[in-house]
Amino acid sequence: MAKITVKNRAGKDVKEIELKDFVFNVPSNDTLLHQIYVAQTGNLRKAIAHTKDRSERSGSGIKPWRQKGTGRARAGSAQSPLWRKGGVTFGPTKDRNFTKDTNQKMRQKAVMIALSEKLRSGQIIVIDELNYPEKKTKLFAETIQALGITGKSIVFSLTGDERACIVMSRNIPKVENTPTEILNVMHLLNRQYLIITEAGVRNLEGRFAAWDKQETK
Repeated sequence: MAKITVKNRAGKDVKEIELKDFVFNVPSNDTLLHQIYVAQTGNLRKAIAHTKDRSERSGSGIKPWRQKGTGRARAGSAQSPLWRKGGVTFGPTKDRNFTKDTNQKMRQKAVMIALSEKLRSGQIIVIDELNYPEKKTKLFAETIQALGITGKSIVFSLTGDERACIVMSRNIPKVENTPTEILNVMHLLNRQYLIITEAGVRNLEGRFAAWDKQETK
């Protein structure tokens, strides 16, 4: 069973706790991580680039000139892609769909793999609590400095009353906050360090408790 040292807000070691192997000691699977990451980023993507085809171009629908007898090439519409200011052929449209389907087990397994990789690389910091007398950004910045990760890319996983810290840290560069209940692969891969409290660790272990039963079968 993996172990990790718990620190306080001053950066001092407080105690050591055990972590559940089914959450924090999962073998690597880069293929699954990549698949889930691509799916989640794609689901957030919105198509902005849009070109008009011939049906969307403004102008008269009348035939520019008669079919025969003019000596010119046949033309049926001034909105033809062959004409200046005509429609665009095969251009990007806002109707594109980048969403991808993934099932719940895949997403959960990917989160546990990402957590395990963070632990193996020493990029998880567990602190005892995140209770502050005042909701001030300065106090939160002092905690980050005490942990020795000032200027690093950080995701804070908050649970319960800890969510009050969101207002303290949202103005700090490179810091992202997310409830522990919805911590996902994007949060973990987009940020270098994960900061979580001991209560948050137990919350994660409870969130994925069903996997412990699967491992013991």
